[in-house]
Amino acid sequence: MTDNSQIIGYFLEEAKEHLDTIEQGLLGLQAAMKDQESLNELFRAAHSVKGGAAMLGFTSIQKTSHRLEDSFKILKENPQIPVDHKLENLFLSGFDVLRDLLERVQGPFGLRDDEAKTILDEAEPRFVQLQAHLESLNSGGPGIAEEVAPPPPKKSPTPAPAPVSNSSDFPHQVTRVLREMLQVFKQPTTPTNRQQLEEICSGLFNLDEQSAEWMSLVETAQTAIGNPKASYEALAPLVIKELKIAAELINAGRTQEVKPSSELVKLAESAIAKRVAITLEPQAVAQVLRASFNQKQLQQLVAALKKGAA
Repeated sequence: MTDNSQIIGYFLEEAKEHLDTIEQGLLGLQAAMKDQESLNELFRAAHSVKGGAAMLGFTSIQKTSHRLEDSFKILKENPQIPVDHKLENLFLSGFDVLRDLLERVQGPFGLRDDEAKTILDEAEPRFVQLQAHLESLNSGGPGIAEEVAPPPPKKSPTPAPAPVSNSSDFPHQVTRVLREMLQVFKQPTTPTNRQQLEEICSGLFNLDEQSAEWMSLVETAQTAIGNPKASYEALAPLVIKELKIAAELINAGRTQEVKPSSELVKLAESAIAKRVAITLEPQAVAQVLRASFNQKQLQQLVAALKKGAA
């Protein structure tokens, strides 16, 4: 088995555990809504699959788990939302899409780009409908009717609107998020504030899900923010500057130039090392590594470990 196959195998093994968590939570969603930790587990499971998929370049899996993660976030922030049969079905429908994609990765031909795109296109109305139903329930409404068709994902009358990352609005959207992040950086350094910064950073994933370079930079920044040894004084100028410059590069069509600086990478690697140091359980260590390194780095790590064990 090649190094890459081993890494994918580890990812799939971990993803299966997360799928089990999500499925059990959805099958008992009404009970889960009464237990904040159960809602947190659903959110973390989707987040972990998203992170691993992003590192391995499985964009379709990353996007699907991200859509579920966003929906779970609404639930955990609004536990008063009433769970009806419609909501359960919509969540399970979205979950089936994620499971289908992961199963195809294990197939003899892997997950082909063309079939992944087809699956995503067909699944989009389900997630649009899920989001709309959640918003309706959260606002106190009866939810959307079963027969109402979901709105089209794009309302622009133009035949081929450009993605947000290629529009002049993209840097402005990033700037708005960075301003919010800066306000938290100005507050005292506490675990709660650091977690809030990580969540704000997570919101940047939504702004350009097509760019692997952007996703990698945001993932690195989020990991660095989670480093308890990194002071806000060191993080704030570094994170905000790099994300702002990256947004401008992407908007100018220079996406390939986007990459985290060595300083940001060091802060992220330090956070990873600390998390690995506090646990010697192999599966836990593997989970941290897969969620924190890109594919090339993981291949180099596997090669180094093999050499050291020889």
